[in-house]
Amino acid sequence: MAFLQDAPQLAHPWHADRLLRSLIERALPTQRHEALIADLAGLGDYAQMAWQRASQSTRRKPVLTQWDAWGKRVDRIELTTAWQEGPHIATQYAVLASGHADGEFARLEEFARVYLYHVASEFYTCPLAMTDGAATALKSSGNQALIDRALPHFLSRDASGFWLSGQWMTENAGGSDVGNSETIARQDSNGQWRLHGRKWFSSAVVGEAALALARPEGMGDGTAALALFYVETMDGEHRKPGLIIDRLKDKLGTHELPTAEIHLDGLPAWPLGELSHGVRQVAPMLNVTRTWNAVCAVASMARAISLARDYANRRHAFGRPLIEQPLHAQTLADMQAEFQAAFALTFEVAHLLGRVEHGAAAPHEVVLLRLLTPLAKLWTGKLAIRICSEALECFGGAGYIEDTGLPQLLRDAQVYAIWEGTTNVLSLDSLRALAGDSFGALRRSIVHWLNDDRHTHAACTITQTIDAAAHWLDQHAASRDRLEAGSRGLAFTLARCAAAALLARQGAWSSHQGDPRPAAALRRFISHGLDRLVTPDADSTALLLD
Repeated sequence: MAFLQDAPQLAHPWHADRLLRSLIERALPTQRHEALIADLAGLGDYAQMAWQRASQSTRRKPVLTQWDAWGKRVDRIELTTAWQEGPHIATQYAVLASGHADGEFARLEEFARVYLYHVASEFYTCPLAMTDGAATALKSSGNQALIDRALPHFLSRDASGFWLSGQWMTENAGGSDVGNSETIARQDSNGQWRLHGRKWFSSAVVGEAALALARPEGMGDGTAALALFYVETMDGEHRKPGLIIDRLKDKLGTHELPTAEIHLDGLPAWPLGELSHGVRQVAPMLNVTRTWNAVCAVASMARAISLARDYANRRHAFGRPLIEQPLHAQTLADMQAEFQAAFALTFEVAHLLGRVEHGAAAPHEVVLLRLLTPLAKLWTGKLAIRICSEALECFGGAGYIEDTGLPQLLRDAQVYAIWEGTTNVLSLDSLRALAGDSFGALRRSIVHWLNDDRHTHAACTITQTIDAAAHWLDQHAASRDRLEAGSRGLAFTLARCAAAALLARQGAWSSHQGDPRPAAALRRFISHGLDRLVTPDADSTALLLD
C-alpha cells in the first residue's frame, strides 16, 4: 500500500492552551471564571470546526458585484462562510461586547476571546477591532446623540442588531501622513454635513457605519484642520448612493477580508466633536486597535506552532518522529520561547488597557500603557512573520503547498507589521512616548514583575539591558536624527526586556503550581538575547543608499 502522510490536526485551542489557561487562573478573580471559560470553550470548538472545514474546501475570496443584470448599481459583496457567521459568533460569545463591560478585567476577558476566535474568523476580527475602536472614540467624544445612536448596535449581543464600523483614514496621498487627506466635508442647504473624496483603503466596507477623517470646507491645510466624522453606510438593505465601491483590493494575504477602495459622493456625516483636530479624536482608539493587532499576531503564532508540533509527532524521517530529532526539537523550542514571551507582553497590555479605562491603574501604569502598546504591536507584528515562516519550514515541501492551508499562515502574518502603523512608524511613536516619564515607569514595573527574583541570571540580564538602553538614550539625546535612526533597535530592546520580566513573573507563579515550563521559556528567551540597540551611522547609510 502506498504511503500516505497524516495531515496535522489542530489541538483544541482552549483546552490545549496552557498559556491562556494559566493566565486566566493567575490574573482573574475566581468568580469571573465560569462565564468566560464557557465562552472560551465554545470559541475553541468553533476554531476546531473551522480548521476542519477549511481543509475540506477550496478557499475563496469575497466577490464584488457592482451592477445587477438590469444595469442598477448595487456594489454587493458576497462573503465567505466564516464572515457570514461572524455576527452570530461575535455576539453569541461577546467577543466585542465583553471589552466594554464593567471592571478592570473586561479587556483581558475580551482579548482572551479574540485570541481564540481570530484565525478561525478569517480576519473578521479586523472590522471587530475597527468597531471596538469606534465605540471607544465615541465614548471619549462625549457626543451623547451619537453614543445613543451607535453604541447599542456596536456592542449588541443580538446578531440581528449588530453593526460593524470601519475606519476610513487612508488616502492615496496620505498613508501614515493623514495630514495630506483630500476628503472634503461640505454642508448642504439643510446644514447636513456630506463627505466628498476617495479613501484608498477601507477594511470594513461591509459594515453599517464608519469613522472618517475629512477636511471641513474652507479650513486650512494640515493635520489640525481635519475633523472626525461618523457615517452610516446602509439604507435598509441597500448601500447608500453616496458610497461607491471602486474595487476590492487584491492583497498578499487576508484574502477573505474584503478591503476596498471607495468614493464618497455626498455621503451624510456627523462630526464627533469640534470641526478640527480629528486626529486627536482618533487617538483613544489607537490603544485599542493596536492591542487587537498584537493579540491577533500572537494568535497566528499559536496556530502555527500548534500545527507544527502536531505534525512533528506524526511525521517520521530517518527512523524516528521529527519531535525526536534533536535539531527539529531545538527549533520548535526556540519558537515556543519567543511566542511565550510575546504572549506575556501582549496580555499584560490587554490587562493594563482595562485597568486604565476603568480608573484602576496607578499613575505610572497609565504612562506605561502609552509606551507598551506600540512596543507590543511592533514586536509581535515582526515576530509573527518570523514564527509563521519557520513553522512552514517545519512541514518541508508541504508547507509550500496551497491546499494544505499552511501558506496562508505566512501570507496573513505579513499584515500585522503594516496594519495600524508600520514598524518604523511605531518605533517613532515609542520614541515620542519616551519623551515623558514612560522609561521610568517601565523600569519601575520591571522591578515589580521581577519581585524576589532580582538576583537571578535572567533578572541581572534584564536589568543590565535596561541600563544599556538608558545609556543609549542619554548618549544620543542631543541628536534627533540619531535617536530616530536607532529607534527601531531601541523599541525591540525595550519590548524584549519587558517580555522577559513578565515571563519571570509567570515563571515564579507557575513554579509554585508545580509547572517548570515558563521558567524554561524564560531561560531560552534570555539566551536569544535582549539587546537590539544599534549605533546609528549616517555616513554609511548615505553611502549605501547612493
